[in-house]
Amino acid sequence: MAIPIVNSIISWLLKKRIHQIDLFLKYPIDVQTELLNRLLFDSKNTEFGKEYNFETIKNYKEFSNKVPIRNYESFSPFIERSRKGEQNIFWNTHIKWFAKSSGTTNAKSKFIPVSDQAIENCHLKAGKDMLCLYINNNPTTQLFTGKSLRLGGSAAVYEDNNTYFGDLSAIIIENLPFWADFSSTPKQEIALMSEWESKMEAIVNETIHENITSLAGVPSWMLVLLNRVLEKTGKNNILEVWPNLEVYFHGGVNFNPYREQFKKLIPKTAFQFYETYNASEGFFAIQDQNGSYDLLLMLDYGIFYEFIPMDQYDGENSIAIPLSEVQLGVNYALVISTNGGLWRYLIGDTVKFTSTDPYRIRITGRTKHFINVFGEEIIIENAEDALKKACEKTKAMITDYTVSPVFMDGRKSGKHEWMIEFSKAPKNIDYFTELLDNALKSINSDYEAKRYQNMTLSMPIVHQARKGLFYDWLKMKEKLGGQHKVPRLSNHREFMEELLQLSSVSSTRHE
Repeated sequence: MAIPIVNSIISWLLKKRIHQIDLFLKYPIDVQTELLNRLLFDSKNTEFGKEYNFETIKNYKEFSNKVPIRNYESFSPFIERSRKGEQNIFWNTHIKWFAKSSGTTNAKSKFIPVSDQAIENCHLKAGKDMLCLYINNNPTTQLFTGKSLRLGGSAAVYEDNNTYFGDLSAIIIENLPFWADFSSTPKQEIALMSEWESKMEAIVNETIHENITSLAGVPSWMLVLLNRVLEKTGKNNILEVWPNLEVYFHGGVNFNPYREQFKKLIPKTAFQFYETYNASEGFFAIQDQNGSYDLLLMLDYGIFYEFIPMDQYDGENSIAIPLSEVQLGVNYALVISTNGGLWRYLIGDTVKFTSTDPYRIRITGRTKHFINVFGEEIIIENAEDALKKACEKTKAMITDYTVSPVFMDGRKSGKHEWMIEFSKAPKNIDYFTELLDNALKSINSDYEAKRYQNMTLSMPIVHQARKGLFYDWLKMKEKLGGQHKVPRLSNHREFMEELLQLSSVSSTRHE
C-alpha cells in the first residue's frame, strides 16, 4: 500500500509545476526579457559585466551590440582561469563544477562551467519538469511504483585546483535530491564505475530483478544495454523482464534511426517515448505531448536564447535575432546566455521551429556536422529523413552510420561514402543505395542539382558495416558510453578511413 501512496504524492508535487510552465507559455517574450535583465543584473560586477557595461544595458538591442558572440575556443581562456580557482570572471557566484564534454569523438575536451544556479534552476529543474509533463499527459501513470533505469556516462568526478570536473551525469548524480536516488537505479557505486563494459554488466545484473518502470539515456547505448539484458535473461523482449515498463526518456542523438528497434524490443502499444534536448551547457527543451516529435522550448531555466539563420551563418561574426523574431521552418544556429556565465555562446546545434505558440522546436543537426564539399549542403536532418525512407521501403533497421566525401579525382566526379551498421540489413544493398540516393534528391534540391547526370556527384557508395564496428571504433577512441556518439556527417575522410581499416579487424565486443 505504501508504494501507491508514494506514487500519488510524488505525482502531485511534480504536477504543481504545470502552473509555472503555463506562465511562460502565455508570456514567452516577457519571460525571456525579464530573464535577460536578471542575468545582466546578477553579473554586472563580474569582469565580463564591467568590460561590457552590463549595468547600462537596457534592452536586447544594446545587449547584442555590446556583447560579442563567442564559440568555445574564444571563451576557453576565461574558463581555464576559472578552473584554476579565479572567481567572478563571467558569473557572480562561486563556480566549482565543470562538465567535461567532447560532444563528438574529437580529441579535444571542453570544460563547461556549471554554477549552483545552473544545477538547481536548469538541470535539476528540467529533470523534474520532464516527469511533470509526462505525468500531466498520463494521469494514470504508475511511474513511481517502480524505479527508473538511468544510463549515464562515467560518473567519476576529478578534483583540480579545488574545482571538480567530470561528465555532466556525474555532476547531476552528486547533486540529486534524495527522492530521485530512492526511485532510480543503478546504485551509486555501480554508476561510479569508469570501465564501461564492466559497468554495463554490473547494471544488467543489478536491474534484471528490479521493477523498472522507466528508462533514461542515450539511444545507442540504451540499445546495447537492453540487448545485453535479453542475452542474460534469455527472454524474447524487454517486457518479459520488466512488465511494468511504460516510458523511455531519451536524448543526445536523433531518435528516428532507433525508433523501430525500440518498438521491437518493447512491443507495447501504449509505451511512450519522450525526447529531451540537453547538453553540458544547459537543458533546453522537452517533449510536452504524447507521440509528438516536437520539443517545447523551456524559457525559465536561466537561459536566454538567440538564433542565427543558417543561410546567413558566419560563426562569431554572425548576426543573431531574439526569440520574438524567429520564423517557422528556418534552420537556426542556437546562441545562449546562461546562469552558468556563458555569454552569447555558440553551442554548435541547429534547430527549426515547428510552432511559435507555444515555441516548439526540432533539432536539425550541428553547425559543423554537414557535408558541403560539392555545394550539396546536406545536414543531419536530410540524411536521417532519407535513411528513414530507405529503411521503410526495405524493412531495414540501422544501429549507427557515418558519411564522408569521396573527393573529385581528375575528371572523376565526387561522391558520398556511407558506412552503415544494420541491426536488420536490407536484402539488396544496391536497391537500398538507390532508394537512399533518390530520397536525398527529393529532400535536398542542392544535392539533386549536384547529382544531375553524375556531373559533380555520382551514385553514393554504401558499405554494410560488420556488427560491432562502431562500438569497436568508439572503444579504440576511449569514447564508450554516456554522451559520446558517432559523428554523422564530415567534410573530411579521417573517420571513414579509420572505420575502413578497422572493418577488417575482428570484433572485440562480447556477444
